[in-house]
Amino acid sequence: MKDENEASDAAVDPRRRAFMGVAAGVTAAVVAPGVLLHAVAAAPRSEAVTDDVRWGLLIDTAKCVDGCSACVAACDRENGLDLQSKPEGQSPLKWDSQRAAWIRKVKLQDNQTGRVTTLPMMCQHCEHPPCVDVCPTGASFKRADGIVMVDRHLCIGCRYCMMACPYKARSFIHEEMHGQLTAVPRGKGCVESCNLCVHRRDFGEESTACVDACAAEGHHAIMFGDLKDPASPISQLLKEMPSRQIREDLSLNTGVRYSGV
Repeated sequence: MKDENEASDAAVDPRRRAFMGVAAGVTAAVVAPGVLLHAVAAAPRSEAVTDDVRWGLLIDTAKCVDGCSACVAACDRENGLDLQSKPEGQSPLKWDSQRAAWIRKVKLQDNQTGRVTTLPMMCQHCEHPPCVDVCPTGASFKRADGIVMVDRHLCIGCRYCMMACPYKARSFIHEEMHGQLTAVPRGKGCVESCNLCVHRRDFGEESTACVDACAAEGHHAIMFGDLKDPASPISQLLKEMPSRQIREDLSLNTGVRYSGV
């Protein structure tokens, strides 16, 4: 028979995997006087994540404006990446190469037509993620709802996942972290990447920081939703407009789709 402590540990472990990084009761994240990042009013998840849904993004590159970085800035604020500071004495070039970034704005050029497309690149939340395949500790994992994540408690910083990712979507934390957000814990020596604002998912919210920021700019280039639900707005739009995966040849069945590429 398990004693009381063992029973408690057994109950906590699955919740940590499904609900990693979420602090119940947190209502807001403040990084400076008067600056409110995001208010949470919904109740935290009370049931385990299931595969009834698969979260994903559809990005309309025709609406993605060259020079706009609203999605990047919003992601940084939401997840505390804007709290990073360049180590004293480090060159700006080295800092730029090492600074964590969960979204990058990139340009793709068609070799035949010369047409240049601007788009945001983040973790593609693959159905068959290479990062999970190569992780020796199980720190890289895919939730039942399709979100690919990193358990920072298991990550040993080997960076095999960074090498395996064909999208260069992961970052390694080189420096000590200070002033972190409670809902998005981060740590030196760990790898991290876009998690589709999983702390919002686990409070039952329906959007992501990048989607909200893009809409606020009036571009509406990013849509978030359930790819499994044929009636969801994202599924309906995928039926109406041609879209594709980046590196379709790898057969990863990504959760992020792009139109106009």
